[in-house]
Amino acid sequence: MNRQPHALSREAIVADAIEQVVRELRLIDVADYIAFIRLEHFACLSDLVESASELFFMPGTLRLGHGGEAYVDWSGAPRIVLDLELRLPGVTVYFQLTMTEHEASVVMNYVSFQTPQDDPDVNTALLSRVLDEARIRRTEKIG
Repeated sequence: MNRQPHALSREAIVADAIEQVVRELRLIDVADYIAFIRLEHFACLSDLVESASELFFMPGTLRLGHGGEAYVDWSGAPRIVLDLELRLPGVTVYFQLTMTEHEASVVMNYVSFQTPQDDPDVNTALLSRVLDEARIRRTEKIG
């Protein structure tokens, strides 16, 4: 697949937006991911993603896509790959989140704009704006 020049900036926007969700997902034992994926209990994976994202995004914004993969062998650390979808007003993002022992990364598969513009920078700005609007703002009052 040929990567578009604007794909990297969009991946960075998505990675930044879901950073806190990824922290929550990393609290789950890797053995649970491996079991759910190998046994094809994708509803359980879906519940994990939904629970991790509900503190940071409006309901239904981030959800499991077609499932995931667990890469496990005797010689290295496990690698978990989850197919995820961001459903935003006017934009849907299909991407993969890869989590390893020390890092996480995002690879964008496809971005669908309801009314795409000719300028990719305008579309990228829209993605950034609607992602920001979908975040739940937490304000704490002291005293």
